[in-house]
Amino acid sequence: MSRISRICCLVDPGSVVIQQEGPGWRVARDPQRGEFTVLVGGQGWAFELTEPEWSGFCELLIGLVNNHAALVDQLMAEEAIELELERGPWWGCLDGDRERWTLSVVLTPVAGRGVEGHWPFPAAMALVGAVRTMWDSSRD
Repeated sequence: MSRISRICCLVDPGSVVIQQEGPGWRVARDPQRGEFTVLVGGQGWAFELTEPEWSGFCELLIGLVNNHAALVDQLMAEEAIELELERGPWWGCLDGDRERWTLSVVLTPVAGRGVEGHWPFPAAMALVGAVRTMWDSSRD
């Protein structure tokens, strides 16, 4: 079960933090926060992203899920699949079968810090759904 919150910032009443979380995952975005506007996490860990990194992260996850959706009907029930995708400084891997999968990501920028994350099933699928919702709503 996931939870979605809109948290009003006490410092700036016009600022709204969008936060979604569930067992083994969370994502929060505060466009007013400064350099690192997004927090993405798993079970007991998290990393922060800049807006350009967040855009790349979203495009990577959406690309992996779209590739999986395009291939899922070609897989037999017991057949496994591993999809890897690179988008700029991001690398991602969706590993599973027709209905269940895990997700791993690595950010390797030219300069600065890198990040790495992994979400098991079902946290991976819930995280991607939340990221997709946040991405779509920010582009409207």
